[in-house]
Amino acid sequence: MIPMVDLKAEMKILREPVLKSINEVLESGHYILGEKGKELENQIASYVSCSYALGVGNGTDALYLALKALNIGHGDEVVTTPFTFFATAETIAQVGAKPVFVDIEEDTYNIDPTKVREKITSKTKAIIVVHLFGRAAKMDEIQKIAEEFELKIIEDACQAIGTEYNGKRVGALGDIGCLSFFPSKNLGAYGDGGMIVTNDRKLYQKILSLRNHGSRQKYIHTNIGINSRLDEIQAAVLLLKLKHLDLFLHKRKEVAKRYTNSLQPYLKTPPAIETREHTFHQYCLEFEERDALAEHLRKNGIATAIYYPIPLHLQEAFYDLDYKEGDFPIAEKVATKILALPICPFLTIENQMEIIASIKNFLH
Repeated sequence: MIPMVDLKAEMKILREPVLKSINEVLESGHYILGEKGKELENQIASYVSCSYALGVGNGTDALYLALKALNIGHGDEVVTTPFTFFATAETIAQVGAKPVFVDIEEDTYNIDPTKVREKITSKTKAIIVVHLFGRAAKMDEIQKIAEEFELKIIEDACQAIGTEYNGKRVGALGDIGCLSFFPSKNLGAYGDGGMIVTNDRKLYQKILSLRNHGSRQKYIHTNIGINSRLDEIQAAVLLLKLKHLDLFLHKRKEVAKRYTNSLQPYLKTPPAIETREHTFHQYCLEFEERDALAEHLRKNGIATAIYYPIPLHLQEAFYDLDYKEGDFPIAEKVATKILALPICPFLTIENQMEIIASIKNFLH
């Protein structure tokens, strides 16, 4: 089976340095909030071009803590996209606020800035912008709207580390940026992990406390926080993999370019973008007979995935928001057509040509 992400192939290459890094942590006897974590925070802050970075337990916690740090809670509204992973809106509800959805752009799958203004009310406090699949959202337009209405911007860059918008790395363009290090991400740990980045010292200090039970000094608690800290073993793995990230992103773009050049005449594919505007966490095409194509590829030993089959406004968990089918037609249409193909830095040209040939055979 050709997998979506070949973590075994990655481990073959990185095994020795990874085991050495993990052993260093084991020998130190320090597993939480240690030197590896601090070093990773410094390097991620530098990589994203932010003043501060804080390691947390996962990308979902990063979003939750970002909302808490901005004092968003009961009675507030947060504008976001219905076409994203559940955590984006889930965390809004967890702090007691209301997710307010805006339809997406047909070509980028990101929130459509032209439709944001009509959803803003006196209760709106922030916009969560998702850089979906590794493609940058239109931050210039979103920033203008945020300034006009005095809203905060949280960047959900959980799929987009290394992505750039107008030459600047995403995550550093809003008030707070959130990253995920889930194993399949472009920079993935060997377990859960996440990071928050910001240029605001006050927000940094607040999140520093919130991620550690609301405490900056042991047994002294100034806030109601949570326990969300990136452990030293994951930090050690990420420090090692961060050294290879730009190379791995380049390899992803090469894979994406081959897909697009081969399949563009037959299917709707992402554009072959030369800049870092897209880092291809996922390579997604659109096809009317998506399910049949996925089954054909499965029978030929090729994995695929569907992101996301049910938009968030139609999820049972959000029925109380009173959205209905037809409210966000582009998100709903895309959800029935989109199919993700295998993509990772270790996908061989031979395997990729096999995938492309299998798709063409199905189409013919």
